[in-house]
Amino acid sequence: MEHVVLRSSQDGSPVAVLRGGREWIVGAEPVRWFERVNWWESQRRMPRGRGRVDVEVLRVQARLGHNPQSGLVTMELVRDGEGGGWRVRDVLAAAA
Repeated sequence: MEHVVLRSSQDGSPVAVLRGGREWIVGAEPVRWFERVNWWESQRRMPRGRGRVDVEVLRVQARLGHNPQSGLVTMELVRDGEGGGWRVRDVLAAAA
């Protein structure tokens, strides 16, 4: 999965995704949820020192730059449990 930088406002709301040297401005209210991680599929034991078995997922709709004519693209971002950053899990669709 590709690493991205998520910029947030002072209240913690996502405002931009920096991906591949480009800035995607969030254009709709993001949706946040948590998913259970199937750690047993990739490891024999639960990782030591990590009591967390859920992963945070954020679905954002964003447009390239500040161009209001640019269509919205839906991205699913997953919080990286190692460093606390974000990764792109999927780019779902471009709005018509």
